[in-house]
Amino acid sequence: MNKYKMFTREEQNEIKNKFYFVDKDISGNHRLYFNNSGGSFRLKRAEEKFHEVDAIPDCAGQPYSVSQYLLETEQKGKEDVRIIFNAQGGAVYPGYTASQVMFDLVRVISEHATGSNMVTSMLEHPSAFDAVSHYAEKTQCELRVADADPLTGGVNADAILSLIDENTALLCVMAASNISGYIYDIEKIVTQAKAINPDIYIIVDAVQHAPHGVLDISGLNIDAINFAPYKFFGVKGVGFAFISDRAAGLVHHKLKGKADADWELGTPAPAHYAALSEVVDYICRLGQKESDIEDISSRENRRALFAAGMNRIAEHERGLLNLLLNGTEKVQGLRAMQGVTVCVDNGDLSRRNLITGIVFDDLNCTDAVREFAKRHVIVHERAVSSLYSQRILTSYGLNSLIRISPLHCHSSEDITAFLQITRDIIAESRT
Repeated sequence: MNKYKMFTREEQNEIKNKFYFVDKDISGNHRLYFNNSGGSFRLKRAEEKFHEVDAIPDCAGQPYSVSQYLLETEQKGKEDVRIIFNAQGGAVYPGYTASQVMFDLVRVISEHATGSNMVTSMLEHPSAFDAVSHYAEKTQCELRVADADPLTGGVNADAILSLIDENTALLCVMAASNISGYIYDIEKIVTQAKAINPDIYIIVDAVQHAPHGVLDISGLNIDAINFAPYKFFGVKGVGFAFISDRAAGLVHHKLKGKADADWELGTPAPAHYAALSEVVDYICRLGQKESDIEDISSRENRRALFAAGMNRIAEHERGLLNLLLNGTEKVQGLRAMQGVTVCVDNGDLSRRNLITGIVFDDLNCTDAVREFAKRHVIVHERAVSSLYSQRILTSYGLNSLIRISPLHCHSSEDITAFLQITRDIIAESRT
């Protein structure tokens, strides 16, 4: 029996209707899109708002109404970045991608941090791992890397903390894995890292966790944290970071006349901020369904409703994950199926996002992905041949896996259909 509180059928239908291409592809063909870790479903209102605002030729900040509207749109979007992280003050830094933003963050902090070593983990996205590796070498710092645990698919907090000392200049760690779904214990890692070395700089990569659960950096003294809207129901072409007051004031690329903590270069794009605010509005309204709060405009209400909405998403997705792994009385879950193995299968679902990996007994991953595609199911092979996967999979002792990553837009029926299709592929592979 599923113990998780999931969306009602009516809510599920409403949610699906708010996104593009949930049940059908661009040609109108029915499908199951289970590759949201590579780029999530797009919120219709976010895309529409982006194009509405982007069509306006005016520049923000000039003394007339349209220009002021654009400035207010930008300011609201920046505040919504802070709402997402429950952050205040600091600076909001937009870039072309979250990866570009990460490299810039690591560069600036590395140029100013004092110490003889930098710490990261084996599971980091290349944009973080490679940035830290590059700047550790450039600043002649020792690179310390925490190993993964193949049993949980994650990195134990103590494994990271054991590498930190009074000479650690930088810690760069992700909030959750984009291959196993493992959720890092960020609060423990950050709190204890600061206890070991109060001067350490800390960067968190929240790209993968943002669409699945609450992020709250209040009181944690994190120096920078980033996310990618295209993996968080929004549009492509932008990545955002929140930067603490401490880190924002470090010398960085900027126009000389700008404030010391200003990280924007060039003319802002209000459309990206407008699209992001639509995503935050959507999540707040999910939170409103179980709240007495009606106003979503004040900062206090907006953060409370945003957190409530994200908690509802997390609970629904955990229910989908439970169904995917354990099935029901009528349909076997992946764990019980003969002919398929769940990889890095952490038994504690509270430490996992809605992502899991599988391998077939009688079918290689490349062929299995093709078999799913023949049946209108989109999943993704992660293989050691990919620069995005090699280090992570090797740390798990794997050569490849099939990553399955649905989203809260999906229903129990979608998961059940996927399980039946998986059974069909197993049966066919054995004939």
